[in-house]
Amino acid sequence: MATLRWLLPALIPALLFALLVYRTDARREPPWLVVLTFVLGSVAALVSLVLVGRAAALTGLDVRVSAAGQSGALVFLFLVVAPAQEAGKVAAAWPAFLSKHFDEPYDGVVYASASALGFAAVENGFVLHDHPTGGIWLARTLVSLPAHVFFACLWGYALGRAKHSKARIPIFPSAFVATIVAHGLYAHFVYGRGPGALLAVTPLLAVMGVVVWLLGRDLRLRGDRPSRLPPGSRLSRLSVVAQPPSLSAVRSALTRADQPVKVRWVLLGSLVILGAMLVGLAGGVVAAHLLKIDLSTVDEHDVGAAAPVLLLGVGLLASFPTSGWLIARAAGVRTLLEPALACVLALVITLLGLGLAAPFTVVFALAVSPIAWVLACVGAWIGREA
Repeated sequence: MATLRWLLPALIPALLFALLVYRTDARREPPWLVVLTFVLGSVAALVSLVLVGRAAALTGLDVRVSAAGQSGALVFLFLVVAPAQEAGKVAAAWPAFLSKHFDEPYDGVVYASASALGFAAVENGFVLHDHPTGGIWLARTLVSLPAHVFFACLWGYALGRAKHSKARIPIFPSAFVATIVAHGLYAHFVYGRGPGALLAVTPLLAVMGVVVWLLGRDLRLRGDRPSRLPPGSRLSRLSVVAQPPSLSAVRSALTRADQPVKVRWVLLGSLVILGAMLVGLAGGVVAAHLLKIDLSTVDEHDVGAAAPVLLLGVGLLASFPTSGWLIARAAGVRTLLEPALACVLALVITLLGLGLAAPFTVVFALAVSPIAWVLACVGAWIGREA
């Protein structure tokens, strides 16, 4: 039973990889190259585990806040763990990137996912083997699996773009740095803090799924991959209507070429967002009071005691699409620039305030900030003028 406990969860990435191979068109990506990328990802995980172990032994640092403190854990994550793991995944996918079979932008996501699944299979097996008891470690490996794929898809998207892009400034370096930052923050919640911190990654998982879908759709539009739906079917017609905007449409909505930026609405909008955040937090407190939940008992080392924080989180996140919609409607804009800049300004003010009042909460705020910004843009997209 002890062997099955770490072996079976470690096979989940392998099963997902089998599904990936099954859904991959053999005429576009040869199965042997996809399998080779998976195997190389597994080897990269072994090398990464050895390097991280040696670095921990030499520096005395650890990913756990309880062992190295918050500063030491973050330094170890951002400078050692995240770069080593993501570089290993990139190295595993690089032979496929250099091959003649990498002939479409979407191939970047396919081979990046294969590399990440191979990496996750080995890493999860070793993590569970080193922690033979406790359901919390099963939960940690489960929530880390989609994150591995998401991080790989970020730089895989950049590789797919770079293969067929003539842009002077490559996007892969910036995408890789962003991946390391996101990986470090996510791993800090999953492995660095108490079990209750896992609740903080719940909204992140949903956003990861949406982002990966948008990136994959953008690469399909850039390539020649046909839709899986028959063009004349009713479902196809409905999906076109219900689909969110493309990345190119969002990028064009975030630029302003015909008229100057309405600075007053950026400043006023930031005040609106800050006020909405306070209202959202107050709503969470009121909901907790009505449900007779004591927020003073919150403890990140206990999942049950940390659950009430979800009420505050839901109220806080709900304030961003609402405020984005209000700003877009009040300003009468046709782009997302003013609401997006207002959200950035409000988030910067919030981070500075938290840094002075409660520095340990800045990490949580940084992790949630991208979600808040996206939600504000979604609300502004709905409320903007056609």
